Formats: sequence, structure tokens, C-alpha cells
Amino acid sequence: MTEDAKWDLEADVVVLGSGGAAMTAAISAHDFGATDVVILEKSGMVGGTTAMSGGMLWIPGNHHQTEAGIADSDEDIVAYLDALAPDALDPDTLGAFMEYGPELIRYLADKTPVRLRAFADFPDYQPYSPGAKPDGGRSLDNEAFSFERLGKWATRVNPSKMAYPLRGSLMEAIRGTLDEATLAERERGDYRGLGQALAGSLFKAVLDRGIPVEFEKRARKLVKDGDRIIGVIAEDANGRDFRVRARRGVVIATGGFEWNERLVKTFLRGPMTGPVSVPENEGDGLIMAIEAGAQLGNMQNAFWQQSVLEMKPQHRAAKPNYLLGSDERARPGAILVNRAGKRFVNEAANYNAMGKALVAFDAGNHSYANLPYWLIIDQRYKDKYPTFTSAPGSPIPSYMIQGETLEELAAKAGIDSQGLVATVERFNGMVRKGHDDDFNRGDNSYDNFYMWGDTDFDPPYRTLGVIDQGPYYAVKMESGALGTAGGPKTNGNAQVLDWQGNAIPGLYAAGNAMGAVLGEAYGGAGGTLGPGLTFGYIAGRHLGAHIPNH
Repeated sequence: MTEDAKWDLEADVVVLGSGGAAMTAAISAHDFGATDVVILEKSGMVGGTTAMSGGMLWIPGNHHQTEAGIADSDEDIVAYLDALAPDALDPDTLGAFMEYGPELIRYLADKTPVRLRAFADFPDYQPYSPGAKPDGGRSLDNEAFSFERLGKWATRVNPSKMAYPLRGSLMEAIRGTLDEATLAERERGDYRGLGQALAGSLFKAVLDRGIPVEFEKRARKLVKDGDRIIGVIAEDANGRDFRVRARRGVVIATGGFEWNERLVKTFLRGPMTGPVSVPENEGDGLIMAIEAGAQLGNMQNAFWQQSVLEMKPQHRAAKPNYLLGSDERARPGAILVNRAGKRFVNEAANYNAMGKALVAFDAGNHSYANLPYWLIIDQRYKDKYPTFTSAPGSPIPSYMIQGETLEELAAKAGIDSQGLVATVERFNGMVRKGHDDDFNRGDNSYDNFYMWGDTDFDPPYRTLGVIDQGPYYAVKMESGALGTAGGPKTNGNAQVLDWQGNAIPGLYAAGNAMGAVLGEAYGGAGGTLGPGLTFGYIAGRHLGAHIPNH
């Protein structure tokens, strides 16, 4: 297709997707000089997986961190990330993340309704690694945002998947610091925290700039004129082509490929059975980038997250609904076991690191040793703590198995009975002695963090507790993901590179649609959204300030 072809719509910049990275790309492109921007969204809702998430951003060296008196340095940041992904990080993109991440946070504060604050004591996810911040500072939390400010558009934001109350920030929610009067005021104003606040406030920034969102426009093919990307062909709700010209460029920010079974089996290094993201993440951007000649990176990795299959479909596409499973396993009185009934991991470890333990391969019997796996709890646990969507003391949900004894539970679940009994006996003995000799659970600040531990107890008993009061319960868990982490490789300007390392003119990528800046590393809370929004900002900034119209 050439420039004189028939277009249904023309813009300076075309952004594909409407998650956090996409909306950030759109507003920064507009503010830096590309005033004619359009967003193409596959579904009828905005916000992507960002809206469903905790909404935190991991941005080392941000000004909130500095103002809280928490020092940081480039040397510490690089040492930490290099320890998590040895010899795997690209200096160009890592340098861009370190430079522009803090700039993004100031930009959001100055130019948008997004309001972030330092979650000052939220530890980095590997607090024992060189350069880590074991006492926090790099993770940012969202202040609650009033959806009344969105008017009629409030219903267009994807719902949350988080179990926490939504009327405050994450800090307010887990610390219970909101009084009844404040909560009532928040209810009246439809205030929402977490990923709802981030997506809602970014959407308000989009609306304030008059940036149109073309709903139900599924981008299918990039249009080239010579080597340059000049537009995109989307598919509307009726299956008809919708052609959009991009005078400056196209930003692929369509999310990962975790809902595309063929792509998952082709690229991921182990089974991924329970994605918790929006079901639209089927790799559309990846396929378009491949067809455009993009170099790929980090394709084997995902942002791993444990999940549980809920026995009802999602609200769209009748796809299965998977519940987040990161808190339950870390509380006292819970363990994870494989089909042999054996523990295989520190249950309080961060979700991304745990995902790698799930795909450990047993060469002896040629199977994944830790799949399937189960959460095991007892009646004491069930009476005190919420378990996924099940409130304390409520009837058992469809995804939970009950047994009067451990032997009965094992038989019902398909777990080796002798193995489970022996494991629980050994675990209880270690708990009573005050140390997990097998996996060192409870030995660091992350394991005992109050967000998932029980603050009724002192460390290590915030995460360690015996399992000895029947009946007993098992929940089959999934090897899930927040999203995939591979895609087209970019340079430090978020420009997509070809296999010779040259930028493809007019093509950019950000968020989970691009090859992750940090590789397999997941620095801390917001380890997906921090780099994702940063590269959305970089893409928009470069398109607005440096790329002329063509």
C-alpha cells in the first residue's frame, strides 16, 4: 500500500492498545508535539491488564523515593538487576529505563491526574541480592482516583481482579487506615485505588487531550511503504477492514500473547496454564511485528503469577477466569505441594520467581515435577483468612477440596498420601522449632512483609504456622502469568529493531508487547508496569519531539 491509498482515518501517531503503556504513549506523544493521536482498542473497554492489577510502578531513583530520604545509585540499580538476569540486559534499553523512569514519574505528576506516592517500606522482591532495597522505596502506589471525573466514560474501564478493597490506595487498603467517614465519602465519589486508579487517571488524561479511542478495532496488519511503517489495517466489529494512516508512526502496545495457545507452546520455556490478564492478549502485536521483520527478544519468559481456575467464564469471549494466587500461600498455616505430596519452594517467595520453580523438569520420569501442584491449608487457616474469593468461615467454594484427614484429602485431590502426611509432619516440626530448614521461608524482609504475612505474629511466624486442625483443604493451582515478557526488541528510543539491529522507521513498542527491558528480572512490586509505562513514555516522547510527519 502506498501513501495515496484510501484511508478511513489519519493521525500523526496511532497507538495500538489501551493499557497503561499505550495510554502513556498516547498522552506523551500529544504533549511532545504530535497533537493528532488516535488509540485503536480491540475490545469495548480501556485499561487492559493495568486496570485489573495492583497498579504499582517499580521505578528506581524516582523523586518520591528521594523525597522520602531513600538514597539510590546507578551502581546499586545495575548490580541488583544484573544479579537477577546475569549478562542478559541490554545497556541501551536499561540505560533508557534508568534515565526516563524518574522523568516519567515527574511528567505524570505535572501533566496528568495520576497521583503516585512512595510505598516506602515495600521491599524489593529479592531483598537479599546485591543492590536491593530490602526496606523499600522503588515501588510506587496510586492514590485513589474518583471515577466520577470520567463521567459517562467510567463504565469503559476494565474491572479489577484484585481482592483488596478498592476505595483507597494499596497502603490504605492493607493497613486499614481509612475511617468510616472517609470510606463513605470515597463510596459517594466512586474513588478507586490500585490499577483502577492508574488506568482511570490515565484515561482521564487521554480524554482531557481529546485523544479519540476507536473501540472494537482489532489491529491486524502493519502497512509499509518501502521500509517505513505508514499505517495499520484493523478489523472492526463486523469483520470489515478499517485502515488508519500514521504520519509519524505506530506504537504496538497490545499486551502479551498469553491467551494464544499456539504462541505459548511455541515460545515459553514451560507450561503456562492460567493467565490472569485480559483475554484480548492473543499476541496480535507480536504477529504484526514478526511480519514487519522485527527482531525478537526474551520470548521464553513471562511475568509469572500463580492462579486458580474459577468455575465461571470471564465476562468477555467466554474464556476461563483465573484468580490471582499470590497471597494465600504466604500466610501461616499454608504450604504448596506437588503430586508426590512434597514441598518444593519457599511459599512466601515472590510470584515471578516462584513461576520458575513450577517449570522444573524431572529428567528421570520426563515430566514437570511440580505440575500439577496444590495449596494445602487446615480449618484454623480457613476460619481466619480469606482464600481467593472465599471469605473466612464461608462454605467451601467449587475450586476447594475438603478431607477430614490428610489421607482423605490426598486421595480426593490425587496427591500421594504418604508423601503429604510426611511433609506436613516435617513442616509442623520445623515451624515449632522456628525455622524452615528446607527452604528458609521467613528468613528475609520480603517473606515477612505485612501485605501477605499475618501481623498478629512476629517474624518468622508472620509466614510460618502449623497445619494440624482438621478438616483439611486443597486447592489445585495453575502455572499462571500476569502476561508474557517477550516481543519485538527495541532500542532506547522504543523503536522496534530489525534482525540487523536497525530501527524499523515508524514502528515502536511498549509494555508487554515488547521484549521486556529487564529480561527475566522482576525488580519489585510494579516490575511490569514500571518499565512498561516508561517505554510508553519514551515512545510517545520520541514520536512527538523527534519524528516529522511523513
